[in-house]
Amino acid sequence: MQSALVLFDGVCNLCNASVRFLYRRDPRANLRFANLQSDAARRLLPRFNLPAHYLDSFVLIEGEICYTRSTAALRVLRYLHFPWPLLSVLLIIPAPLRDPVYDWIARNRYRWFGRRDSCLLPTPDLQARFLS
Repeated sequence: MQSALVLFDGVCNLCNASVRFLYRRDPRANLRFANLQSDAARRLLPRFNLPAHYLDSFVLIEGEICYTRSTAALRVLRYLHFPWPLLSVLLIIPAPLRDPVYDWIARNRYRWFGRRDSCLLPTPDLQARFLS
């Protein structure tokens, strides 16, 4: 499996916890990370017709294809060790049915999980997987 890039909201506690979850369960180290507030993300996003200051969704970039919202969240599970890839079967549910649930969580993520004043600095081992 080729590597993929995960872009996430760096001040969101839920998003930071999700990155730590992905990192610990990606045994082949196929996932790289960058927060959406970074210069790297601001340069990449317009290539996929997303605004440079996009913070509305988790983003997964696989090669030349960009996924957002529930599709990104489910596709990233394919990179993890068993049993997590099994959940990607939920991709058979059409995105118009999945995305409202994703959007509801995304709209409430700061209220439910909190936010930081600045992007969390990753641990040294996780830092090696961050896009510079």
